[in-house]
This record gives sequence, structure tokens and C-alpha cells, in this order.
Amino acid sequence: MLEDNKLYLFCQDEVFEYETYLLVKEFFPKKEIMRQKNETGAFLICEYTKAHTKITYSFDGKSDGLELDVLEESTDEKAYKNSHMHNLYVALWTITGIRLPWGSLTGVRPTKFAREMIGEKKTEEEILRFYEEDRFVSKDKAKLALSIAQRETAIISDTDGFDGYSLYIGIPFCPSRCLYCSFLSGPVLKWQNRIEEYLSCLEKELSFVSGAFAGKPLNTIYIGGGTPTALSAEELKLLMEMIRRHTETASLAEFTVEAGRPDSITKEKLTVLKQAGVSRISVNPQTMNDETLRLIGRNHTVAQTVDAFHMAREAGFDNINMDIILGLPSEGCKEVEKTMKELSILSPDSLTVHSLAIKRSAGMKDWVKDLKDNEEVFADDPAKMMEIAYGYVDQMGLKPYYLYRQKNIAGNLENVGFAGEGKIGIYNILMMEEVQTIVAIGAGTVSKRVDSPTQIGRCDTAKDIALYMDNIDDMIARKQELFRF
Repeated sequence: MLEDNKLYLFCQDEVFEYETYLLVKEFFPKKEIMRQKNETGAFLICEYTKAHTKITYSFDGKSDGLELDVLEESTDEKAYKNSHMHNLYVALWTITGIRLPWGSLTGVRPTKFAREMIGEKKTEEEILRFYEEDRFVSKDKAKLALSIAQRETAIISDTDGFDGYSLYIGIPFCPSRCLYCSFLSGPVLKWQNRIEEYLSCLEKELSFVSGAFAGKPLNTIYIGGGTPTALSAEELKLLMEMIRRHTETASLAEFTVEAGRPDSITKEKLTVLKQAGVSRISVNPQTMNDETLRLIGRNHTVAQTVDAFHMAREAGFDNINMDIILGLPSEGCKEVEKTMKELSILSPDSLTVHSLAIKRSAGMKDWVKDLKDNEEVFADDPAKMMEIAYGYVDQMGLKPYYLYRQKNIAGNLENVGFAGEGKIGIYNILMMEEVQTIVAIGAGTVSKRVDSPTQIGRCDTAKDIALYMDNIDDMIARKQELFRF
């Protein structure tokens, strides 16, 4: 064990400090990385020069230094940085004996390289070689990235891309807060008396959007949260009417609503959504094990998930997504197998497989701190759990179509969306790959103006529900500044 479970990390070059931290954290996920110089405890010092990458370290009874030549001296900042991150990975691999599934890649969008190379007419062999040899990505993950990039490229080409936009509407209310959740979410019962006011604020934002984006094609609408179906059927109806009044849907390819919590779904709400033209919904179990649901604060049962799914089918929804999370408290391979067996019987049209990422604002972070040793968090190897899940997904005939990674993600793994033919979540691709402007309204949301791959601007709204409503004019003013066409 490292002294006090801390590893002191010092990066001599501030330009590389954040990337260095992210990669070191991937090799030492259970350690607290202190970003400061301290050579009296366990430490790692990274020095980057024009010609060399020098790593000096001392921990676990080992002390040494490594110096690696840069791949090629370059005045290009990006190439310079890539060369040093390549060397840092080699050094950490040498020191620890660990090889990471995603190699030296630390970013959110590992498929971006493959999409760019497809655009440059690179062959599959060239793309796979880049991932495996230049970035040390495992063969399986390299193939996964390539296959997803190929599907993304085809889907993006069928949208208006940079010329169009998508609309995200945030509903920050839930029946209860889940242990792993880091999103803005207020108990719906607590906020019941102000929901009408919140909807009025959304309408003010929608009115701005309809004017600012007049004449621009709207490709997708996504209502997320929170739990949008925490609203009553009447409140949902009001929301749908507002959307109809303020949006032009001639170019709309997809309208998604997260009906995420099975305990929030009723026939009346599903009827409202169906009549409003919603084409895709999510009924999210996260797990099909009752004990885990209780432990993570979901406050619903597996039976309720099954009932909600069948209810959605009976309401006429033929594009139903389900989400699961691998690595939830007390869950191992046996529990994942049970979840996947039950989901394969339901046969959702798409399935998103998440690897647990313990985020700073989630209640689970405190839960982990209470454990004697962080290794107890996972009952089994996250990679083994993922292998089981992916095996069932393949049997279900679903193909991977989008992928993203997060900080503190279990096992250096990934989150992947799988879908059947014609059931791909288009918004997920447009948003994750940053190939279209996303106008996001509601508390705790972030709008993103995307004019080109290199021209991206952002603005957010207040991460407090009351603050958002009390300052709605300021929230709109932020968007006015961002979206000056």
C-alpha cells in the first residue's frame, strides 16, 4: 500500500498537468493523487523536455528513474503532447506491469480518432494500427471503437450536422435520489408546488429558442433529467403542448423521453407521450436485482420494471431503450448474469451498458469512503462483468453505436449504447461526438454551440432549481450571448 493511500504527483510542465494526472489516475484508481511535489512520501515526478520524458518515482518499496526519448521532435504542440503521453504510458506500464484496455487514451470520446481517420479515407488496418500501436489500446477495444465510428459516420451523414440543431430539455425532479447519481435532481414531492412555475420558465426558454433558431432544422429532441415522468400526466401534457407551440418538427428524426424510473410510469403518462409524437423512450432498470435496487435507493422492484416495459409496448412504443450499470454495490458476475437474462427476455430495442463511475457529487462517493478498502467496492473484476453483458447483447442482436468514457470509471472501461436495426439513439451520437449544436434548457443544463469541429462554445444554466427559476431572464441572456448568428 502507498503511504496513507496517497501518491504525490508533480508535473514539471503545466501544459501537460491535467493529462498527466488523468493517465496516472488510470494506473492508480484506488489511490488519492495529490497534485503537488513531496519527495518524502510516495511520489511520481514527470519532467517533459523537447527531447526526453523523464519519470522519477518512489513507492511500494521501489525507487527509480526512467528517461525515454520523444518519438520525434516537433514544434507542433499536439504532436509534442502526444509523444510525451505515449512515453508516460510506457513508463507507467513498465513500473506497474499493468496494461490498460484503452491504453494511453484518457478522453471522453475515444471513437473520435476513428471517425476523423474514416473522413481521411484511412483503411481499417491503418485505423486499428493507430489505436493498437500508437495508443496501446487493446485489440478488442480498437475493433469496438472502429465499428462504432463506422456506424456513427453513417448516422451523422443522414442529419443536418453543423447546419441543424438538437434540443435538450432538463426535468430535474425524481421520485427519490439514487446513490450513484450526480445529476441535478430534486425530490418531486418537495417541489410539487413549484412545478408549474418551472414549466413556465421552460416555456420562456422555448420562446427564445424558436426565435433564435427560426429557419434552422431541428433534428432531435431529448427530454432528460432527473426523471421526466416524475411529472404528472397533466404536467407532461402541458410540456408537450409547449414544445408543439414553439418548435418546427418537419426535420425531426427523433423525439426521446427518459421514462427512466419504472415507479414513475403510468398508462396515462405513456398515452400523453405517444400522442405527442414521442418516438423513443427509456425504461431504465440499472439492475434486475431487488436487493441492489433497495441498496442504491431506486425504490422500485424488478417486477415494476417488467410491468412498465410491457405497459410501454402496449402503449405502442416500438423503440424502447434500457440502461444498466455494471459494478453497482454488492453486484458481481452472478448478479450481472441474472440482469442480462431477464433483459434478454424483455428484448429492448436498445440497451446502454454503463460501467460504474463514482462521481464527486454522487452519494456513492461517501459510501465508498466508509469502506475499509476501496477494493471492496467491486465484488468481481469489472472486465469480467462487462464480458458477460456484451455476450448477452450480442445474442440479442444489438450492435454498438455510441461510446463514451468518464473519469473514475471502473476498470478503465467504457459506456456503450447498443441498438437494433433502425433503433439507434441519434441524439446520443450528435451530442457525444460534438457534430451538432445542442440547445439545452432547464436547470443544470449546458448548451453547446458547434459551428465546426474546432469551433465549440458553451454556456450553462444554474445548477440550483430555485436559482434557475428566480433568475430565468439571466439564464436566457446567457443563451442570447452564445447564439448570436
